[in-house]
Amino acid sequence: MTSKGDLTKARLAQSMLELIQTSGYSGTGLNAVSEHASAPKGSVYFHFPDGKEELGVAAVALAAKQFEAMIIQAAQSAGGAGEAAKLAIQALAAIISDSGFRLGCPVSVVTLEMGDSSERLRQACATAFESWIAPTAALLEADGVDRAQAKSLATVIVSTIEGAAILSRAMKNTQPLLAAADVVGELIGLRRQGEGTQN
Repeated sequence: MTSKGDLTKARLAQSMLELIQTSGYSGTGLNAVSEHASAPKGSVYFHFPDGKEELGVAAVALAAKQFEAMIIQAAQSAGGAGEAAKLAIQALAAIISDSGFRLGCPVSVVTLEMGDSSERLRQACATAFESWIAPTAALLEADGVDRAQAKSLATVIVSTIEGAAILSRAMKNTQPLLAAADVVGELIGLRRQGEGTQN
């Protein structure tokens, strides 16, 4: 059974995550987080004694879990790695579009803002990206791509999605993400064909 304290802690992390997406890490204050989470001001330091940096790490970890779940769900719904990648990117495009292009990837936001000034946050972001690369690589490998090639291709796929998400927000148009979905699907198909030729 989840305690009231655990629920408050989870609410604070979720609020931090949402505010980072709309206001950036630097533009998000702890008072705004506690207000957004409908939590007492003192609860932030109670649950996150190290303050904003620790809360930021929790928010990045939460974002990692949410996007990883999206990848896994797409994999379970799709007939192969190419289709799964397209479904995941299309789902992300819908989230960004439905938010009026206000929401993007909080992990990239924190990386760009704090990667040089906070090793703890940089490491949290690196771990988050790896948590998306790993299941993507596993999906590719299960679909017949060589293990070493699968890790490399998964890294390219995640990098492509991140860049396309930024472009979509800047242009207020999902076309970059939808184009990325098509290209990623084609790239996976070509890599699978290449593996089949070698075998």
